[in-house]
Amino acid sequence: MKRLVSLSAEDNAATALSDISPGDECCLEVAGNKYKFNAEEGIPFGHKVALIDFQPGDQVIKYGEIIGRATKTIKKGSHLHIHNVVSDRVVK
Repeated sequence: MKRLVSLSAEDNAATALSDISPGDECCLEVAGNKYKFNAEEGIPFGHKVALIDFQPGDQVIKYGEIIGRATKTIKKGSHLHIHNVVSDRVVK
């Protein structure tokens, strides 16, 4: 069963297609890029997971679009959400 979806070779975040438990093995190939890792933590259905390690300020890219920036160090396989990513899409 496919557990993650990503649409662009530029993506460094994928979307969970089902709940992912800590330690679950995740594999994904998109546009020739292959990712394989164990989930660092639980990731709910529909939420984002890190495909790479992030440093504070790094861009988070989903579906080929910059959607935000990491606010702290994030390990590959971690849940990406408001606790560690600030949106670039906030309208002020």
